[in-house]
Amino acid sequence: MGCNGSYTMKSKYTSLKDSSRKTDDEHLPVFFRLAVVGDREKFDDLLASGGILLCDEIYSQLKELVKSRNPSKVLTDAEYADLISKQLGGVGIDAYGVWVYYPWAHKVVHLLDKDEFIELRTSRNKYKITVEEQAILSRKIIGIIGLSVGQSIALTIAMERVCGSLRLADFDTLDLSNLNRLRAGVHNIGLKKTVIAAREIAELDPYFNVEIYSDGVTADNIDSFFTANGKLDILIEVCDGLDMKILSRYKAKELHIPVVMDTNDKGMVDVERFDLEPERAVLHGLADGLNPGNMGSITGEQRLPIILKMVGGDNLSARMKRSMGEIGKTISTWPQLASSVVLGGAITTDICRRIFLDQFRASGRYYIDFEELVAD
Repeated sequence: MGCNGSYTMKSKYTSLKDSSRKTDDEHLPVFFRLAVVGDREKFDDLLASGGILLCDEIYSQLKELVKSRNPSKVLTDAEYADLISKQLGGVGIDAYGVWVYYPWAHKVVHLLDKDEFIELRTSRNKYKITVEEQAILSRKIIGIIGLSVGQSIALTIAMERVCGSLRLADFDTLDLSNLNRLRAGVHNIGLKKTVIAAREIAELDPYFNVEIYSDGVTADNIDSFFTANGKLDILIEVCDGLDMKILSRYKAKELHIPVVMDTNDKGMVDVERFDLEPERAVLHGLADGLNPGNMGSITGEQRLPIILKMVGGDNLSARMKRSMGEIGKTISTWPQLASSVVLGGAITTDICRRIFLDQFRASGRYYIDFEELVAD
């Protein structure tokens, strides 16, 4: 019995769980360059500690690298060996590149070092994204508030390398019911959504810079989220909270930062170009005069109608409209589908890339409605 008289069930394996998940907040990989004496000693100590899975496919990466630099040639095995030898430049293959340790997975992976890794990993972007454009994108910073559809957006942005740095904010942990739309394994239940996303990106690209705000964005840390280590170039707001939708937009407007929001219903996406239109009304003027100063006066009953107006309740899909009437009755919150969330990742990534490359300058509300575009 708990101190309040309620019964608390505790597994006999709880202590094992606590011991095995001491790194629940760990999300940064560790780099070892064996040409550095201190790194080699630390690396040897790590392997000697036991239980480390080592993945070494550096030769295949070198082979692919030299092929990507000689696309017009059909290389023989001897030519591959000669080009790889030249690439190594007298450095032993064990010491070439970097060994990356993922503490949460107990894995070490041998990879090309940063410049060659990024060159090869983005080589299939050309010429949809030119080398010059990729360099521009590498200097951009994107902030994402909310990691439901935001997780799909973050992973797609990282895969395409649409920016060089991401700031991820969410206060929530992963629940089993989230797995209808979030990319995560069941072993991640209970972990922070920020940590899960950051780990996924690190395993995709350990050189991609990710900062996490696991308490979400608050009045206390909002300045840091928007400006620490460089001002955001785009804010992606995909959170559920009305207060943060308003607060974050006013901060973005103050700092002349464009805002992109995906709602994962009918492929609806909002773009607010506060960088080009600093006097623009937030949420296209649909915020009913709300601002950070008067949010405290809004009651719980008033919030849902306000949100419906903001997202264009009349334009919601028929199933979403029906679902909204069931909230608090047969369902606890509005539904989200994986297909819509993944679509949101694609739409938002594409928009951000085109904003950065000055290929899209408009503000507005847009729909990519599959039921309308692909229909009988």
